[in-house]
Amino acid sequence: MFLKKLSLINYKNFASQSFDFDTKINCFVGDNGVGKTNVLDAIYHLSFGKSYFNPIATQNIKHDEDFFMIEGEFQKEDREEKILCSFKKGMKKVIKRNAKAYDKFSDHIGFIPLVIISPADRDLIIEGSETRRKFMDGVVSQSDKTYLQNLIKYNKVLAQRNSLLKYFAFNHTFDKTTLGIYNEQLQQYGQEIFNKRLAFIESFIPIFQEQYLAISGGKEPVDLTYQSKLLENDLVTLLEESLEKDKALQYTSTGIHRDDLLFSIDGHPIKKFGSQGQQKSFLIALKLAQFQFIKKQAGTTPLLLLDDIFDKLDENRVTHIIRLVDEDNFGQIFLSDTHTERTENAVKNTHQSYKIFKL
Repeated sequence: MFLKKLSLINYKNFASQSFDFDTKINCFVGDNGVGKTNVLDAIYHLSFGKSYFNPIATQNIKHDEDFFMIEGEFQKEDREEKILCSFKKGMKKVIKRNAKAYDKFSDHIGFIPLVIISPADRDLIIEGSETRRKFMDGVVSQSDKTYLQNLIKYNKVLAQRNSLLKYFAFNHTFDKTTLGIYNEQLQQYGQEIFNKRLAFIESFIPIFQEQYLAISGGKEPVDLTYQSKLLENDLVTLLEESLEKDKALQYTSTGIHRDDLLFSIDGHPIKKFGSQGQQKSFLIALKLAQFQFIKKQAGTTPLLLLDDIFDKLDENRVTHIIRLVDEDNFGQIFLSDTHTERTENAVKNTHQSYKIFKL
């Protein structure tokens, strides 16, 4: 699968712009602030129905305009697919495939598998558990529709349970039966999600460790650990045990929405004990493992977006990524950089076809 053409109207800093792409490597070069990352984000938007960098839709509209539109023409196997994503202030966002609007955005997730490597990925290490859960959910959801639907249902029930807890506190009342119904539903969806996350981590860790070994030269062991209360007990029991706490807090304090993915190097948290170089290697390995995992599960090669990698990574890591790109298991790649000559020298070494867009 590859993206043949991209058209932007009022998207971020672009009033109107079109690009015709090479089937292998596409490079966006230019000074900071010209919109290189915005082009990559528009491609991401076509895959996920939202921006990677700013999920607030109104803030992706060009200043002084009231709508944006992104359109992509894809070649998927022997079919041409047109994906359109548009948003107008005061209205709902629309995603269309071949001029037919999706009823649910979730039906589109996984249709265009994609992985992005960006300096913003550092949030996976420095931010809280929600960021790492989103990473897990994002990887699994691209190749498992049932998982995504269970996640949506779980979050809906969770919001209802939290509203009920607030209602109890405000009205000085309590209804065990209604709460019990929500507990059972959370157990049903939560157990499914937990089982899938557990299976995902088990198969993902060896791929990740192999990628880290290749990037770092294998000087230190790295690991991922799935942290969940469901490893200790079933969710209904956990919810019953935390009832008094939940009533006081007025929200649900236990469940798969509190899970985490722990990152370690040499047996210690990478956030505290990993050098800047080790953290960068860790994140690249994580994303390249995501690429390999999705490719295997979805049976199609994801698009790969490399944002600002030359400025943020040392020469060894860039050389490794470029060498990987030269292998047949990668498909279409989009990258951004501030230096035209540096980019051209790097992509020439891949012996693949390429296009350079100067913005």
